[in-house]
Amino acid sequence: MAEEDTDLGVPAPEGIAAPIDTEYEIGQDNVEGKVGKFGFDIHNPVFMISGISIVAFIIFTLVFHDAADSLFGWLFSSVTKGFDWFFLGAANIFVLFCLFLIVSPWGKIRLGGSDATPDFGYPGWFAMLFAAGMGIGLMFYGVSEPMSHYSSSMSGSDWAPLGGAQGDQEAALRLGMAATIFHWGLHPWAIYAVLALALALFSYNKGLPLTIRSAFYPLFGEKIWGWPGHIIDILAVFATLFGLATSLGLGATQANAGLNAVFGIPIGITTQVILIACITAVALISVLRGLEGGVQKLSEINMVLALALLLFVLFTGPTLILLGDIGMGLGSYLTELPALSNPFGRTDTNFVQGWTSYYWAWWISWSPFVGMFIARVSRGRTVREFITCVLIIPSLACVIWMSIFGGAALQQVIMDGYTAAQDAELPLQLFRMLDALPLSSITSILAVVLVIVFFVTSSDSGSLVIDTITAGGKVDAPVPQRVFWATFEGGVAIVLLIGGGLSALQSMVISTGLPFTLVLLLMCWSIVKGLQSEKAKLK
Repeated sequence: MAEEDTDLGVPAPEGIAAPIDTEYEIGQDNVEGKVGKFGFDIHNPVFMISGISIVAFIIFTLVFHDAADSLFGWLFSSVTKGFDWFFLGAANIFVLFCLFLIVSPWGKIRLGGSDATPDFGYPGWFAMLFAAGMGIGLMFYGVSEPMSHYSSSMSGSDWAPLGGAQGDQEAALRLGMAATIFHWGLHPWAIYAVLALALALFSYNKGLPLTIRSAFYPLFGEKIWGWPGHIIDILAVFATLFGLATSLGLGATQANAGLNAVFGIPIGITTQVILIACITAVALISVLRGLEGGVQKLSEINMVLALALLLFVLFTGPTLILLGDIGMGLGSYLTELPALSNPFGRTDTNFVQGWTSYYWAWWISWSPFVGMFIARVSRGRTVREFITCVLIIPSLACVIWMSIFGGAALQQVIMDGYTAAQDAELPLQLFRMLDALPLSSITSILAVVLVIVFFVTSSDSGSLVIDTITAGGKVDAPVPQRVFWATFEGGVAIVLLIGGGLSALQSMVISTGLPFTLVLLLMCWSIVKGLQSEKAKLK
């Protein structure tokens, strides 16, 4: 039975924290879904519109393959070229906003109220942040992106960041690491932090449902329970699904490449489809075990495996040089940050549109998924602690990861003349780098396992998030519904791979990231109003 909330005089819906702030009123019939005969908790139109639209999209992609392929190419080109300034400018706003919150008086506000205590300790919390946020991406791009930016900088090609280094090896190395860390550092984590903070604040402190629309109550009031709120949540479902499908596609191609390198398994769409299907099945088991029994355990396994591989590369490669590369990479990143983040008057158009604009759209499309997941595991933290940990610590982890993996591959080229990693296809570059180190057969298997476990945790946590959104913010929605979304995620990744490969996945990320950027910008103002209200209560 629902608990009676004495402040508002209305029963709190099942699975939703009882409201604790009388300035935000919740009507039960606005947030409580309807449980159907198949055990699905359907929240107004969000579940049905999202589900039907995705089914229609899958059918269109499979039946009209050529038309879908053309559409995906047009979407990617149009959005990255026409809105690159918008993505860069918005991402800068998110970083500045987060840095402001760290030093503001609002930093003392505790998520969940002044008496709240954290649900997870620091090790488990950091593990889940890292696994959910960027696991597959770091495995896929950890070697390939520093290598790519270094090569384009050396040659001065049209894809070089900031015009390249024109044959200056040391300058190209610094610029390559700065550009890589720029794409994996403060900006993406600021995007995640904004959405996560909004959800945590309005759910734990204001008693609203844990769903995207709740963050807009200060701006739209009761209208969030109508179509404005439905549209926001539906956009969040689409952004999450396609952002996750892109990561699953990357994971499948890299796992396929690793299995080919170790066991000779053929590289192709068929193998990748089988991988996605099998790993989705494993993710379903984790989904059924829940947050603590599934995602947390797998995330901790991820951390151990990732740390083991990181230390192996560090100590079997040129250790002192790689340690120096960490400081060099961080220093270069901070030095070049103003130029790299400038949204106007850039001459490195291909780099901005093909790399940065795409990345920011990818992070933004992932933000409902990662943000809601971070919010769910961050009750009890102060705003200052929350922003600092979500923004700074994962950014430093990315600096270390990229510096060691990318640095190892680059030093193989510079010191040893070993170019196998440089010449390989993107999904194979990690494994070609490992080939030049001892015990390559063992470490390659470890890398494949790590990719797969990241794959599983992304699918698992992503299905929990979409399930929560489509159930109106309930964190204990029926198990069949979680199974439905976990299965659908794998299905969308498979269809997009068949319909156009990684370019199709990237195009859908771009197209959903664009409208959701506006949602996040509005969310910043809503956070300010919510924190002002909390600060007033503490006086």
